[in-house]
Amino acid sequence: MERKTFKIETTAQAYLKLLGERGVKYLFANAGTDFAPLIDAFACYAAMGQTTVKPVAVPHENVAVAMAHGYFLATGKPQAVMVHVNVGTANALNGIINAARDHIPILFTAGRTPLTEHGLTGSRDLYIHWAQESFDQASMVREYVKWDYELRNFNQLESVVDRALNIAMSEPKGPVYLTLPREVLAEAHDKFTLSALPVRGSGGLLHPDPKDIEAGAEMLAAAKSPLIITSSIGSDAGAVEALAEFAERFAIPTVTFNQRTLCFPTKSPMHAGFTPAALLGEADVIVVAESDVPWYPSLHQTARESKVIQAGIDPLYSRYPVRGFPCDLALRADPGTAIRMLGEALSKKMTHMGEKIAQRFARVQTLHNEQRGAWRKELEKARGSFPLDPVWVSHCVNEIKDEQTVLVNEYDLVLSQVELERPGSYFGASAAGGLGWGLGASLGLKLAWPEKTVITSVGDGSYMFGNPTPFHFVSRAMELPTLTVIFNNHCWNAVRRANAAIYPEGWAKKAHSFPLTDLSPSPDFEKIVAASGGYGERVEKPGQVLPALQRGLHAVRVEKRQAVLNMILKDPET
Repeated sequence: MERKTFKIETTAQAYLKLLGERGVKYLFANAGTDFAPLIDAFACYAAMGQTTVKPVAVPHENVAVAMAHGYFLATGKPQAVMVHVNVGTANALNGIINAARDHIPILFTAGRTPLTEHGLTGSRDLYIHWAQESFDQASMVREYVKWDYELRNFNQLESVVDRALNIAMSEPKGPVYLTLPREVLAEAHDKFTLSALPVRGSGGLLHPDPKDIEAGAEMLAAAKSPLIITSSIGSDAGAVEALAEFAERFAIPTVTFNQRTLCFPTKSPMHAGFTPAALLGEADVIVVAESDVPWYPSLHQTARESKVIQAGIDPLYSRYPVRGFPCDLALRADPGTAIRMLGEALSKKMTHMGEKIAQRFARVQTLHNEQRGAWRKELEKARGSFPLDPVWVSHCVNEIKDEQTVLVNEYDLVLSQVELERPGSYFGASAAGGLGWGLGASLGLKLAWPEKTVITSVGDGSYMFGNPTPFHFVSRAMELPTLTVIFNNHCWNAVRRANAAIYPEGWAKKAHSFPLTDLSPSPDFEKIVAASGGYGERVEKPGQVLPALQRGLHAVRVEKRQAVLNMILKDPET
């Protein structure tokens, strides 16, 4: 294998050179005293005019991890994050949980409190170096990473980093954790030799057993009322196309439940909405395609005779402690590949069932049209609402987006009012629900797709969780203008809904008093972005929504500066 040799002065220089050689473009970092060798290495390469991985200063760990998350969603390429020892790791953990549940590969790294008290370059020389040491720093994150290790020697640098990236990118993908002691990074060396062509990736597409495909096709051929439920098949654009073709060819209604990517075009006559509740009870064969929670067993019931096919990279979600959904057939495979193979097998079994498919198609299309009619009625009801109704705000967001728009939704955007057609045009919050993801993810997407317009919808709570001051700082410093739409209902509405669901006639509901959920008086969020040179506006009346969105877009697209629109919504309990 071809080898490359570089002149270096320290392990830190070799590490940065290795990251660049392995295709890592950015190091999103919130630095601490453990970064000294890396800072000197970055300065060395800058002075010499050499390119390597690019440092991005992010003043909060949650934003840094979310940026790497968003960048991967756009490019499919893992990036590096580095934080300050155990305290930085603790701050980043929320984002790592999100990445783990969404199968996002991130090279998550942290400094390590200096190992030695004296005698080496990088030994302890600050008060915090004793209290910040952990017996097992990785223990706090180990449940949510695929692999963790501490770099112990310069000679193992290449093999350790390559192993980290290989494991992160193998299926199911996910974050890995590498700690970097300061003394090891500061070690003096004069050259670094590495392989030029490392093997890194998932090992190719996972293909299902042909016997399982045949069994699945038999089930679907015999079905009268099949149903498809998906949440995140859209991470592969080809899988979206395959699923749409499959559903329309065989007239199978498809529900995108709690979708985290665009999984199915909403204009398709087979798109059956965003909840399986109306169809689940009559479905005799259910294909669960990359959906960790296809329905809520406490609220939705399947028919007793129904058969369930679970398809995906990890169809049984082996990292979830409890997940009791039925499974008559598990297809562990790349979902797009599984759908295509099912289509080929099913087509051979339904050559004389054209009338059956046509009748089912007509029935599902009628359901599709009835749903859209109901959604239009919801819009007409919300159109004049004061304070604002999220249905109206969502409709207006849909009106101003174009083919170059990417929507990032951390709650509150009402999907029934948004047309979603193109893979890669929509990304929703992680299944783990670690709030604060949306703002940083939008920056990562904008960094990867500078030509696109990124519009992020957040609640007032998730905006605060997103660390808005660091977010706005990075947006300005990196010249990454995005439009943030805050659906401001002055409360933790998810918490209120949970209370009302469990106690529909309870004390809180009767008294309209929900302790620990009130977020009033609400800050003037539109003023926070102004501190970083952005455009902010408070919007209260329905007639102001579209003009405000257009002004926000003008700021982002023409003035090249970020914008925040603080939409004041009605009390969700009224």
